Amino acid sequence: MAITISNLSKTYSNGYQALKNISFDIADGDLVCLLGPSGCGKSTTLNIIAGLLDPTSGDIGIDGHSIIHEHPKDRNIGMVFQDYALYPHMTVLENVEFPLRVGDHRKPKAEAERIAHRYMAMTGIEEMADKKPGAMSGGQQQRVAIARALVGDPKVLLLDEPLSNLDARLRLRIREEIRRLVKSTGITTVFVTHDQEEALSISDRIALMNQGVIQQYDVPQQLYLNPANLFVAKFLGSPIINLFDLAYDQSRKALTGPTFDIPLDRLDRGRMRDGLARALASGKVIAGIRPEHFLVADAGRTPDFTVTIDSVEMIGRYSVLHFDADGVHAASTVDARSPIRDGDRVGYVIDYGDIFLFDEQGTRLY
Repeated sequence: MAITISNLSKTYSNGYQALKNISFDIADGDLVCLLGPSGCGKSTTLNIIAGLLDPTSGDIGIDGHSIIHEHPKDRNIGMVFQDYALYPHMTVLENVEFPLRVGDHRKPKAEAERIAHRYMAMTGIEEMADKKPGAMSGGQQQRVAIARALVGDPKVLLLDEPLSNLDARLRLRIREEIRRLVKSTGITTVFVTHDQEEALSISDRIALMNQGVIQQYDVPQQLYLNPANLFVAKFLGSPIINLFDLAYDQSRKALTGPTFDIPLDRLDRGRMRDGLARALASGKVIAGIRPEHFLVADAGRTPDFTVTIDSVEMIGRYSVLHFDADGVHAASTVDARSPIRDGDRVGYVIDYGDIFLFDEQGTRLY
């Protein structure tokens, strides 16, 4: 089922504006992540879709039909909460079949059990049918919550920070299972998370939010490779993007800083955006360079700048080199087999094809 969010706003009674006129579309069968820091509006959006909150204004459509005035039970939406919300006195089977045994669409016990067993098999918990939640691990309880959300054959599945209570290794496995499950069922899914790695790994598209506004809505790769603004560039990436305040030197036709310069003739004119000329005239531009785009200069190649490495951080298949660029902490990444160590002098070449430029308000200029 396709979802259309149109001009959605939410202002609470204390005047706090949680959502500010957001609009986006979710294609049928897509898994979309609402990503952002705490308080950005992602859970508010999810709760309005579910009908647990009323919007101040705006509309939500599912396959062209507005659901904004429908009662939550009539929206045919499955929801998985952060704390799983399982009934502790019920067995796994009883928890999963519960939505089929209550309400206007209750089914006979035998049919409810048959449907429950189908989804329990799909989520790998069928052998736990007689267990109670207290005797299960967090990952197993999460599977029960997902199976229970799916038994009613909902149009849409909503997941609110479903993995935040799990350890790192289990989170990795469960998120892969969620991706496989929702794609095998074809159900349109909205997944709320503050974890960028989680969102990048499982999403078809990501809505990155901040202060009640969607900063960018795009496929995961584009948010990283082509950020819409400074907030997006800073939020995505680990290690985080390096940022430098540069001044424009008209006589040299270059952006200059204490550590390195960026000649304008090294930039691709096709990537220059409206506002760059105005920012250059003001004399200040913020350059964003991801750690992987500081390249260690090969022997015989003249570096763009040379620094002393403060520390080397080993992270699996690569290492992070930390250094000071005239008062600005910066980092680069190298293969973990690199011989570079603390205190070494390292020359860097800048990958000019992959830098970003922003004005002081964070607007993307290049």
